[in-house]
Amino acid sequence: MLLFLKKFIPKPIFRLYHYLLAQAADFFYSSPADNLIVIGVTGTAGKSTVVYLISKILEKAGYKVGCSSTIMFKVDKKEWLNDKKMTMVGRFALQKLLKQMVSAQCQYAIIEVTSQGIEQYRHLGVNFDVLVFTNLYPEHLEAHGGFENYKKAKLKLFAKLKDEAPKLIAGQKIKKTIIANLDDEHANDFLQNWAEEKIGYALTNNSTDLARVVRAENPKAAAEGIEFFIDRQRFFLPLLGRHNIGNVLAAVTLGLSQGLSLNSMAEGLYKFGGVPGRIEIINEGQPFCLIVDYAFEPKAVLALYETAALISRQKIIHVLGSAGGGRDKARRPILGKIAGEKADYVIVANEDPYDEDPQAIIDEVAEGAVSAGKVLDQNLFKILDRRQAIAKALSLAQAGDLVLVTGKGSEQAIAVGGGKLAPWDDRQVVREELGKIL
Repeated sequence: MLLFLKKFIPKPIFRLYHYLLAQAADFFYSSPADNLIVIGVTGTAGKSTVVYLISKILEKAGYKVGCSSTIMFKVDKKEWLNDKKMTMVGRFALQKLLKQMVSAQCQYAIIEVTSQGIEQYRHLGVNFDVLVFTNLYPEHLEAHGGFENYKKAKLKLFAKLKDEAPKLIAGQKIKKTIIANLDDEHANDFLQNWAEEKIGYALTNNSTDLARVVRAENPKAAAEGIEFFIDRQRFFLPLLGRHNIGNVLAAVTLGLSQGLSLNSMAEGLYKFGGVPGRIEIINEGQPFCLIVDYAFEPKAVLALYETAALISRQKIIHVLGSAGGGRDKARRPILGKIAGEKADYVIVANEDPYDEDPQAIIDEVAEGAVSAGKVLDQNLFKILDRRQAIAKALSLAQAGDLVLVTGKGSEQAIAVGGGKLAPWDDRQVVREELGKIL
């Protein structure tokens, strides 16, 4: 019904609707965020991983933690995968989750904050204490009407920090803090906002006026994992990909802002088990490597291929698609071209069509692969059914090959027409299809 009404009701009316709904939710649940140290994480990439890492760091330090992200929801020891197909849930759902965290005596709440969530006032009534900026590059351009509007939406969250009421929790004043990735060209736009403390983190030695900067020294990414040093303290995690060094650095910087020691965080992260659906290796005893990853836009897919270069492999077989629903149509042929250039076999499948024709989306992605030299039904396949596409990839894979299944990660549904969600988990389907051939 809401989707239908959007076609006829002016945008200002819908903005008022979202605003009033946020106010009502905050009032109904009695402003639970006032009783928590609330950390907001935003940016284009890495948000979910940073939220997940922060939660593990704080838990290892003995705190009770709650979180909300694309990957999962968490209230102290209770964790469950996000099955809402929404990174930042609606106002009443978010306030209810925060209330549950307070009831569970959590000290921290970590929230992944999206640009569209901000535009719909889902952040309203959430008293943030620490804001983390990961990076910024073009995404959701159709929804926002361009990159500058996308950035402005993100900046609204940081501008709001000066208006947040101060908190006294467990007899201690909570410092309003901004943490930003100094390696990103847009960092200063976010750091220009008011905060009681501003902390930068970086993998480079770029200059800055900030009094406090956390730098990763000698960063290395290898097939065994990632490694870097901070003030001679070694950090090693069995995570793949150089981009994850930045994600871990963001989480460690957050830990330092909360008074945790480098040594305790390094020890706590040493045996980190990985993030669901983020370069997740699926091993059911097959003679080839298989990775499920969330990457759904060009820059993230390129980063995945940089990681793949670290892995010993023969052929690369890539299953991918692209989303509908007004989600950056221009990236579809770009994704296909990247896969066409980097992979030996490309299989284009349904992903999240929403109300668009899924076959039309597949055709647009495949056009990019064709432009890179792939030939239909030889090393390029268009398969509407995602399960059949995954099965095709497995049938092509031989010993020593690498299979990539991207676009959904640990998501628990495929978004189809009429606002409906069809239950789905790439990782589960991969395991089921592997079971048929092993």
